[in-house]
This record gives sequence, C-alpha cells and structure tokens, in this order.
Amino acid sequence: MSLEIKVPPVGESITEVTLSQWIKKDGDRVEMDEVIAELESDKATFELTAEKAGTLKTIAKEGDVIPVGGVVCSIEDGGAASAPAPQAVAASSAPAAPVEEKPEASAPAAPAAEAKSIEVKVPPVGESITEVTLSRWIKKDGDTVAMDEAIAELESDKATFELTAEQAGTLKTLAKEGDVLPIGAVVCSISGGGATAAPAASAPAATNAAPASQAVAADKNTYASGTPSPAAGKILAEKGIDAKGVNGTGVDGRITKEDALNAQKPVAAPAPKAAAPAPSAQPIAVSGSRVERREKMTSLRKTIAKRLVAVKNETAMLTTFNEVDMAPIMELRAKYKDKFKEKHGVGLGFMSFFTKAVCEALKDWPAVGARIEGEEVVYSDFADISIAVSAPKGLVVPIIRNASSMSLAEIEKAVVTLAGKARDNKLTIEDMTGGTFTITNGGIFGSMMSTPIINSPQSAILGMHNIIERPVAVNGQVVIRPMMYLALSYDHRIIDGRESVSFLVRVKQLLEDPARLLLGV
Repeated sequence: MSLEIKVPPVGESITEVTLSQWIKKDGDRVEMDEVIAELESDKATFELTAEKAGTLKTIAKEGDVIPVGGVVCSIEDGGAASAPAPQAVAASSAPAAPVEEKPEASAPAAPAAEAKSIEVKVPPVGESITEVTLSRWIKKDGDTVAMDEAIAELESDKATFELTAEQAGTLKTLAKEGDVLPIGAVVCSISGGGATAAPAASAPAATNAAPASQAVAADKNTYASGTPSPAAGKILAEKGIDAKGVNGTGVDGRITKEDALNAQKPVAAPAPKAAAPAPSAQPIAVSGSRVERREKMTSLRKTIAKRLVAVKNETAMLTTFNEVDMAPIMELRAKYKDKFKEKHGVGLGFMSFFTKAVCEALKDWPAVGARIEGEEVVYSDFADISIAVSAPKGLVVPIIRNASSMSLAEIEKAVVTLAGKARDNKLTIEDMTGGTFTITNGGIFGSMMSTPIINSPQSAILGMHNIIERPVAVNGQVVIRPMMYLALSYDHRIIDGRESVSFLVRVKQLLEDPARLLLGV
C-alpha cells in the first residue's frame, strides 16, 4: 500500500514551498516520523517527516517549487527489492548474447520497451507559474535511469528544481537545454526495463551509429528548425535580431534561450570594421580585466525583491529621524556586563534595551504596531518584535514573541538563539510568522543613517545605526557624546505624523534614561 506525503500547511500567507534537500534518497527504507526532506519557504526552512514506515519513492526533486498540499513523495510497503531485479537479469543476459546476434536481439527488445514507455511532463510548480525553462540535463539521452533519479533541472521565475524519473528505464530526451516549456509539456520519455535495455543498446552502438546519425539529421529539418522558444524570442526581439540569422542548438534546431543570449556576439562583429579605419581609436584602449559574471537569483532573494518593491508601491511610506545619546546605556553596560553574563550566561547588548524601549512606546502609541487587513485596521495588545538578521541566503526577520513581558536577559537569549538558527538555516515557520514591529540594526555594518523599508504587513520599522562621538550642546556647553541616529519608517495610511514622531521621541527618552525601562515610567 502506498501513502502520499504532501506539503503541510505552514502559515497563513504561504502558498508554496521549495524542496531544498532530500535527506533520504529514493528507494531508502524510512521509519515512522523520520526526517526525509527539508522544505524552504520565503520565510523559513523546516523538515518533512515520514508518516509511516516503508520504502521512499521521491516524486518532487530538490529545487522544485511545490504548492501547499502538493505531493512530495510516497511511502510504499516493500518495493525496494524490485529495482535490482531487472539489473540482475540484464547482467546475466548481456554476456549470453553472441556478438553477431545482438542487432537481431535488440530488434524485438525495442517494441517491449516502447510498450512500457511513459512520458515525463513538466509538473505544476505554483499557482502563478505557467512555464519553466529546461536549464540542464543531468542525465543524457540514452542513459539508464532509476526510479525517482534526478534527470534534469527546471527553472521558473521563483526557483530551480529537479525533474525526476517516474520509472526505471532508458531515457529519451525530447526537450533541449534552454527550451521554455509550459506546465504539462512533455520533457522526455522513459522506456521500460531500463536496466535490461541499456546493455542491449550499448552493444550494437558501433554498428548502428550510422543509422542513428541519419535519423538525427533527418529530424533537424522540421517545423521547429529556426523557431525560437518564447524566452529566446523575447531576447531576440529586445536585441533587434532576426531569428533567421541565429543557429538553433535545441531539439530539431529550435533556438534556445542560450542561443539568443549568444547572439550578441554577431551583433558586436561590425565593431572592428568601424574601428579599423580609425587609428585614433587606439589610445582609448582600456587596461585591466573587464570580465562579467552572471549568477541566478535564489528563491529567497527573488521573494525579498518582490516583497520590498510591493511595499514601496502599496504603502504611503515615510521616514522620521531622531538621535539618541547612548552614553547612559554604554555606562550601564560597562558597569554590569560582567556580572550580567556571569549570572545569565549571555552578554548584555544594545538590542535588549531597544526592544524594551519599543515595547513600552507601543503601549502609548498602539497604531505604530497595527496593520491593515482589507478595509480594517488590526491593533494588537501584545508586542511580537521582529529582529532583522543577515543570513547566508538573505535578510530574514525572526520574531521575539511577547517581548514586552520578557526581561533584558530573556531578550538577549532569544536574540542569540534566533541569530544562530538564521546563520545555520534552521529557522522554522513558527520563528518567522507574525510580528507587529521590526527592528533592524544597520549600525553593525557601519551605516550612519538610512530609511529602512517596512516589513509587510507591519506598518513600521525602527532603524538603528552606528554610534559616533559628536559634539553636542548639553546645558549650554559643547561636549563630546556617543550619538546614534534613529530612523522610523511608517505607513502614513494608518500612522499620522503625531504618532510617529511621538513614538520615536518616547523611544529616545527611554534609551537616554534606562531607569525608565525598569520602573515603567
């Protein structure tokens, strides 16, 4: 009996996830509740577990974008021993056949393989994705593939994922690297009895080389010859290049995306002709390397880009500034940091003071911690503070929940824990979901002033910056003080200037007089 394992619901606003890694491989024996894969959303990475014991059959591939509820794999009772059986037959049958009889033996084998042939199609990879690009063939045409083995890499506008074999057999590629394929399009076919077919086909390869090459040559002149894929056609149109002048390397001579990108070289060819009669151009020669490098954007980076642009376009975002004298906090830290760490096992940093100050200010100005949902404004009587953390894959904002009820030590421990999980890509959906207000500290990178972008659907974000000793006037005298600029970006649709400025002033007061944080005044 086979049991399908599907993507579980992982958050209110999350509709799809990316299969980042298979921990168990296709055909492996798995136990109940054993971790079999890692899934990644635009907010966190979490683990997928086996819902029963059995043999794993992978359906999705690493890099696939799968909607919530989509099938990732199945777990079957037994079945692990079926794969090696054809291989054993193939091994025993290959040496038995005489050399002269191999071409004749392969003839009846072909219809049998065709009878078991299946088409492998582009799977659904997300609600808004209608086409993908075949970026790379992992297995080549004619290769023997195992069940659920990765055979190709497909790329959408959100992620890169792998296409797997739906049965064991011999691979016949139909699409070419660079082809843009709609969802449901046939990518390749797999002929059954792959392990037996592979040795039989390899033996007569030398004798059948000529007919094979003739077949390929015959297939080149088809309706696809010289026809660009949608992605290639768009690139050629932008460059103003006629497709007739481009040599297609895709299936049946189709012009692929890579062909269109390489078509820039013929365009640059006339440049030497123009430069040849102009000897005066020689002194303009540029020395040094001018190499360019292209890298694909990660799924997380694409999601961050889309969300930040959406916030800029969908909110009436403004930023107000103030400055805070950090001397009182710095003196307090210098006096008690050793005892604090000895007692609580964690260092006393600035983030706990800022978090507590924000929580107190939100009590006075709740609109700053509100959010818009449809035509309603949602106010929270709690403070879940998102802390922006720079992770290897991009900026993430894990959440300290009920921060207003936590002590400075508890906040510092939470910050250390979340930062460590972010660096190790171990943040869960629960760590990332929700949040009423965000704090980001660009000062650790040397930023003096910035206008941080709101973390949607929140309505405000506080930006911390570096501490610089500057001359300031105190009681009519110029003194040198460690000063920090604060920036509050807010959504003017629900937060007025009075609330934003008053909120920031309240934060400033609490930081410049830390005793207020302890006394709640």
